Amino acid sequence: MKKNDKTILVIAPHLDDEVLGCGGVIARHVSQGDKVYVCFVAHRVYDHVYDAAKMEVEKEQAMEAKKALGYHEASFLNLQDERLDNCIQDIIIPLEKYVMKVRPQVIYSPFCNDNNQDHQAVAKAVQVVLRPVAAPFVQRWLMFETPSSTEQAPAVGVLGFHGNVYYDISDYLDIKLKALTSYETEFRRFPHPRSPEGIRTLAMKRGMEAGLHYAESFMMVREKQ
Repeated sequence: MKKNDKTILVIAPHLDDEVLGCGGVIARHVSQGDKVYVCFVAHRVYDHVYDAAKMEVEKEQAMEAKKALGYHEASFLNLQDERLDNCIQDIIIPLEKYVMKVRPQVIYSPFCNDNNQDHQAVAKAVQVVLRPVAAPFVQRWLMFETPSSTEQAPAVGVLGFHGNVYYDISDYLDIKLKALTSYETEFRRFPHPRSPEGIRTLAMKRGMEAGLHYAESFMMVREKQ
């Protein structure tokens, strides 16, 4: 079913965050005729050490996930994993250039209070890049939740993730799970939240919250008509 022609940008701090956070919605956008771009901000470290060979393997896995989801383009900023919070400007400058190049109408980015410091840093950078006067072409901006990161942050008052937008991914959950299994180095066994069973359970829970079978939930930051 193709009916749209919007440009969508998913900003993923790490390789696999695009699948965990909004893999179902990516597949849904693709099926509707939208052009989806994914920008990966950081490279990956393993036991806190960068390994170029392992990173190349994970990039190949990311491209396998891209093939499963069917989106248009993957871009890699290759910034330092686990150190993105050292200097937010180091994220802002290349991310701003990419956003201006793609000029998306819809943006998905990580939740601002995730337990992962890199996710928090990317969220802060996105907040600067998407100032209304700087990116007037953006019509909708939503934050996604990342299993094993978002729910592990202290849910104190306004700091917790409170979804207020739900997308039906009942027809796309299997595609999301296939993309997840592409990341052989990152997905985990149940009861880990990043396991296929964990992803399915969360999709079922979010679906029940909205009267759907399976859903992905987002927090709307800004929308203009």
